[in-house]
Amino acid sequence: MTRSQCERFLAAVHVGVLSVAGAEAGQAPLTVPIWYSYRPGGLITVLTGRESAKARRIRAAGRFTLCAQQEEPPCRYVSVAGPVVAIEDHVDPDERAALAHRYLPPATAAAYLVATAEQLTADITVRMRPERWLSADFSVVTEQIAALERSTPRRPDPGPGRGPEHPASGRG
Repeated sequence: MTRSQCERFLAAVHVGVLSVAGAEAGQAPLTVPIWYSYRPGGLITVLTGRESAKARRIRAAGRFTLCAQQEEPPCRYVSVAGPVVAIEDHVDPDERAALAHRYLPPATAAAYLVATAEQLTADITVRMRPERWLSADFSVVTEQIAALERSTPRRPDPGPGRGPEHPASGRG
């Protein structure tokens, strides 16, 4: 995908998968699904618990990777990695509400915001500047498969035991 296509894809609603390095040598990266926000040309924003494993590792690493994907055909993904440019020790209520409404239907988002109101004081806001972009768009492959399926004649199923005889069967 072009950079512009990547940015539009990332700005669409996808659950992101955040990956951040282990805090200790030899420790595997932490990789977890997360809600995020992004506008083309802007920063990736995530909200997370102040004392969560994500927050601790993000502080230690100073960077993370976020991957968003479209699972239904044609499959696509965009992965971005970059430095953390801000860790804000608060959550803007309007930004939190916009994130909830991005991922949930209106009534559910409203109920979610009430049920998780403590996150306004328990969470932090993390902003990352995308530097490295990776993407794949399998549209062409999906179109090629569909074309092959359309052009390949379907053989009738001869039923059990009625297929062509195997040359090594000794018959004949």
